[in-house]
Amino acid sequence: MARVLVYYAHPGARYSRVNTRMAKAAEQIDDITFVDLYARYPRQVIDADAEQQLLRDHDVIVFQFPLFWYSTPSIIKEWQDLVLEQGFAYGKGGTELAGKTMMLAISAAGPEDAYTEAGYQHFSLRTFLTPLEQTARLCKMRFATPYVLYAALKAEEDTQIASHVDGYRRILTALRDDTLDLDAIEAAAPVLTCSSSLIPGDT
Repeated sequence: MARVLVYYAHPGARYSRVNTRMAKAAEQIDDITFVDLYARYPRQVIDADAEQQLLRDHDVIVFQFPLFWYSTPSIIKEWQDLVLEQGFAYGKGGTELAGKTMMLAISAAGPEDAYTEAGYQHFSLRTFLTPLEQTARLCKMRFATPYVLYAALKAEEDTQIASHVDGYRRILTALRDDTLDLDAIEAAAPVLTCSSSLIPGDT
C-alpha cells in the first residue's frame, strides 16, 4: 500500500462546482492524507518544516487545483518556493523526494480542442504544465499523467462532474492500493480522463 498525500488548492472554493466535490471525495478515502492549503494557511504563511515532513512520510503527492492563468493557484507556487529547498528536494544532498510520484488533478475551463496548436490556447495542456513536470524531475520524482476535466465550467452536474469525481476517487484509491498502471497510462495519452479504461473499477 502506498502512502498518498493530496494537496488541494482553490482560492474561490465557495464558487467551485467541480473541485469541492473532488476534495470531499478525497477526504473520505481511508488511509489518504488530505490537506486544503488555503484552509491550512489562510495568510499563506507556509510551515516549510511541517510540509517537508509530510513529504517524507508519503510516497505519492497529488496536487488538485483549477488551472489559473495557465498555471497553479498562487499558494502552490508559494509552497514550492518555501518547501522544495535546495538540500532537501534537489541539489547536493537533496534526495528526500527521490523515487516518489507527483500527480496533478486539474480542472480546465476550456474544451479539449482549445488546447491544441490550432485551438485558441495554441498549446497543449501538457505544455502549460511543463514547469511542474520539470520540478518533479529536478526532485527525482516520477511525473504521472495528469487527471483532467476539460470544459469544467459547462460540465453537467449529474453526468460529467459526477463521472469525473468518481474517476478521481478510483484513481486515488488505486494509487493507495498500488494498482494504477502508470506506465500504461503514460503510453496511452498525454492526459487522463474519467472515460479511460485504464482507471481501475471498484473492488
